[in-house]
Amino acid sequence: MQQQVTVVGAGFAGLSAACYLAREGYRVRILEKNPDLGGRARTFEAAGFRFDMGPSWYWMPEVFEDFFNDFGSSAAEHYTLQRLDPSYEIYFGPGERMEVPANDAELFALFERLEPGSSANLRKFLSEAAYKYRVGLGEFVRKPGHSILDFADLRVVRAAFKLQMLTDMASYVRKLFRHPQLRQLLEFPVLFLGATPAKTPALYSLMNYADLSLGTWYPLGGMFKIIEGMVAVAKGLGVTIHPGAEVQKVVSQGGQVKEVLTADGQRYPTDVLVCGADYHHFEQEVLDPQDRVYSPAYWEKRVMAPSSLLFYVGLDRKVPGIHHHTLFFDADFARHAHEIYEEPAWPADPLFYVCAPSVTDPSVAPAGQENLFFLLPLAADLDDTDEARERYWNLMCERFALRTGIDIRPHVVYRRAFAHREFKADYHAYRGNAYGLANTLGQTAFLKPKLRSRKLRNLWYTGQLTTPGPGMPPSIISGEVVAQDIHRTLTGAKGLSAPTPNPKTYA
Repeated sequence: MQQQVTVVGAGFAGLSAACYLAREGYRVRILEKNPDLGGRARTFEAAGFRFDMGPSWYWMPEVFEDFFNDFGSSAAEHYTLQRLDPSYEIYFGPGERMEVPANDAELFALFERLEPGSSANLRKFLSEAAYKYRVGLGEFVRKPGHSILDFADLRVVRAAFKLQMLTDMASYVRKLFRHPQLRQLLEFPVLFLGATPAKTPALYSLMNYADLSLGTWYPLGGMFKIIEGMVAVAKGLGVTIHPGAEVQKVVSQGGQVKEVLTADGQRYPTDVLVCGADYHHFEQEVLDPQDRVYSPAYWEKRVMAPSSLLFYVGLDRKVPGIHHHTLFFDADFARHAHEIYEEPAWPADPLFYVCAPSVTDPSVAPAGQENLFFLLPLAADLDDTDEARERYWNLMCERFALRTGIDIRPHVVYRRAFAHREFKADYHAYRGNAYGLANTLGQTAFLKPKLRSRKLRNLWYTGQLTTPGPGMPPSIISGEVVAQDIHRTLTGAKGLSAPTPNPKTYA
């Protein structure tokens, strides 16, 4: 008789886990709190615009390709990828802007122009980052992280030194590069990992390899196309999906989950439960006290990645010269990071980011109009007021006008804000965070909240608050890792079934 698996949450991690478990022959259902699927990667339409609500950077294309390959499919069967060139643009100040090229030769020339002789160090930096990327993805992030013994393999121990787990990102970058703009370019990807570059392991230069070498991509039709593809795979494997089914209680007996109860009064008996929802909320609010592994004090001590103030904006005109991704670094990088991570506060003079997908994809906006997504990184758990939102909206618009020459405010035909309050209401996000648990050294690998409960033998967790961490590719990998751990635990198998090979089509 097939065992019944219940997955809570239809985001990247939940969908990934559901697909891998269904492929192994389990009966799988997904219970999703919201009426629409995708978790933080949901989409909505308004005033003729289609907005992606969360992730907007498509990096590490082979992780998505490998997922679809594992089910005899390919990314190209579900969406068309387009590589962005330039990958993105950065404003550093008046008259100071940098277009980051997709072409290697142009990238090396850019470094050489700003800091003569630095192209040689960039080659060294990217070569080391490529090693970290290969070993990090191949070894570290695919470990379940039950204990330090997961990393006791001598080959992995040796690799840990080359991965620079004990060197911080800021020191590593500053050793190789002097020009402040080059330093900011290389440090910006870790801004969302949950700590300043000075407190982030240099391991995460692997993100620079993903950025500068593997490239920045976009799935035509929007990021939600990835979710649509994963949902299609899941349904093709027989997974049943129940939107609008928020799990509010877990019934356990004898150290095992027996059934889950949803807000609409339904009861779902289950043999295995996988939580892809917010770990803290599920453990502290949904489980009975005797079934909780961690205390409130434990969670209070966790270092969270940032939250964000988001604005989804539709304009009645185009913005000449804007790129798909634009970073506004025309403020003090270190000060803003300090106000996120060290002394949490609404920032005095923040950095921010604007995505304009309609530059690449006309389908996301009415003809002649522009689809914009503003993101301002913030500390978690700030006092999120309407007044603060309006203040920072105007601040960003003024800075946008200063750098681009266009005040967009008279041209706004649609605007929607989203910040701490919505992260809590829509996702039960702990402290209103947007990006999960910070990837500090003290919260890496086996030091994260465990993916398997010590109290309930058939409860597992997946997603951004457990192994391997936040982001679309790590969440997809998290689902695979938890599926493998479940299958190994229940059957004694060494791993999941071998996938059907399929040519990679993203390059």
